[in-house]
Amino acid sequence: MINTTAWNRLRYTVYAPVYDLVATRAFRKPRRKALAQIDWEPGMRVLLVGAGTGLDLPYLPRELEIHLTDLTPAMVKRARERAEHAQRDVVCRVMDATQLDYPDEHFDVVIMHLILAVMPNPERGLAETHRVLRSGGQLCVMDKFQPDTHPAGPSRRALNALTSLIATDITRQATPLLQQAGFNIRRDEPVLMNGLFRALLAAK
Repeated sequence: MINTTAWNRLRYTVYAPVYDLVATRAFRKPRRKALAQIDWEPGMRVLLVGAGTGLDLPYLPRELEIHLTDLTPAMVKRARERAEHAQRDVVCRVMDATQLDYPDEHFDVVIMHLILAVMPNPERGLAETHRVLRSGGQLCVMDKFQPDTHPAGPSRRALNALTSLIATDITRQATPLLQQAGFNIRRDEPVLMNGLFRALLAAK
């Protein structure tokens, strides 16, 4: 199986030096839209899972306790540098999204942008997110998804063999994933490419 944790760590180590060139401009507006769905309060404890180089940081309020994780050390290094440059106090750690090193019900908000379509086992990642999120806490997701109304057809599944190798799964459906993990979806908004990319806000 190509889409494994080890493969993701390897390929995103390779992508790290050029990641910002691809992801900064294209996802600036979708990130803002997704994060604007959150009901922010000062002092919230926030976890960014699979945060890459920290491109969400500029759009987060200042009065937060922020923890940032990513599977790839090269990405975390760049995220830490971004936080320092912006004079943001952010705890940046290398961590597998399916094995979060945090206690139960520790966070008020968890942000998962552009990770559910990448990780080999999104169900396990969402289960961990559910565990570390407090009762009533908010989950913010922004990613590419197959429409909930119908599963991927043969041609899309065939194309997925290639896209999964180089970047991302294009056959996953948001609503079943979130609901099976125990989340209640409160908001669901298309943010890019005619609804291929969606921003969802869910609650535990």
